[in-house]
Amino acid sequence: MIRFLLRFLGLWLLAGGFVALVLDGTRSIASSRVLFTPLGDAWAAVSATGLGRALDAELPAAGWQSLATPLMQAPLAAVLVAIGLVLIFIGRKRA
Repeated sequence: MIRFLLRFLGLWLLAGGFVALVLDGTRSIASSRVLFTPLGDAWAAVSATGLGRALDAELPAAGWQSLATPLMQAPLAAVLVAIGLVLIFIGRKRA
C-alpha cells in the first residue's frame, strides 16, 4: 500500500513538473527569452506567510543561506520532476 502511495504521489509530481515546464516554455516563447518559475515564487503564490515562517523557525541563518536560498531559486519544473522520480524509484517493486 505504501509503495502504491509513493508511486501515485510521484506520478502526480511528475505530471505537475511537466505542466510547469509547458507553462515556462509558453512564457519563454512569448517573451523571446528563457524564463522559468523559481520554486520560491511558486511557493509564495500558494502560501505567502507559510514559507518564511516555516523555514525561519527550522533553519538557522547559515542553513538558510547555504541550503534554502539556492533551492528556492531552482526551477519549479526541475524540482517537481526530481522529487517525483525519487518517489517513483522508492516505490518501485524490488525483485
